[in-house]
Amino acid sequence: MIKVSNLKKRFDQTEVLKNINFEVNDGEVVVIIGPSGSGKSTLLRCLNFLEQPDFGTIQVGEVTVDATRVKRAEINRLRTQTSMVFQHYNLFKNKTALENVTHALIVTQKMDKNEADQIGRDLLNQVGMVQKADSYPVSLSGGQQQRVGIARALAVKPHAILFDEPTSSLDPEWVGEVLRVISGIANKRKTMLIVTHEMGFARQVADKVVFMADGVIVEQGTPEEIFDHPKNERTKQFLQEYTKQFAEDIKVDSHASSEKRDLLST
Repeated sequence: MIKVSNLKKRFDQTEVLKNINFEVNDGEVVVIIGPSGSGKSTLLRCLNFLEQPDFGTIQVGEVTVDATRVKRAEINRLRTQTSMVFQHYNLFKNKTALENVTHALIVTQKMDKNEADQIGRDLLNQVGMVQKADSYPVSLSGGQQQRVGIARALAVKPHAILFDEPTSSLDPEWVGEVLRVISGIANKRKTMLIVTHEMGFARQVADKVVFMADGVIVEQGTPEEIFDHPKNERTKQFLQEYTKQFAEDIKVDSHASSEKRDLLST
């Protein structure tokens, strides 16, 4: 499980996270939504100390750290519990798709290369990329690079996978394929925490939805509770604005497929 208690983070004079508390149960998919600048990505990055929190405790699996007195060894142990799929892919440009997936297995886990390669090819096949195993990132589309990033995240068998807006850097034509891969992983009951602006996807894949604004968790509940019966006015306003913007985008994109509309709309 993931348990966050009294988490706070400040950048200079700006308080980005204000006393955050939430839990993610084993096998649960939790989606975090909210306006830009609400602290969603910072929260995700604090969970593996890519950003160091100022205060609070974080538990992932069997590892618990206190931000006020954490040691380097504890941070390293915490990081082994999660993998992150980044907004901008963050693949090694000088490594093939297969090498990107197997790098941590060989370098960090000291796995035999042949064994690592077999695992890597199996995972690339799972995300529909095994035919590109020997290709370098420069020759891959954004959607293909992100699918390699997802395979890389799966390779180390983490307790949980963190997705930081995994489709926000993609051209619209590639969004659906990446969301389908993530949905397939969710169906296998892998613990996941996903930051996204795709409301229809959130409704489809989430066990629980967390709405953040201005550095706090405003409201959380099932997809039905948040999308159909939100209690907080700030949540209602956000969803109304999203629905309005989505309708305008679809009107402009007259070539949007029915599949894309179904996957991304609420």
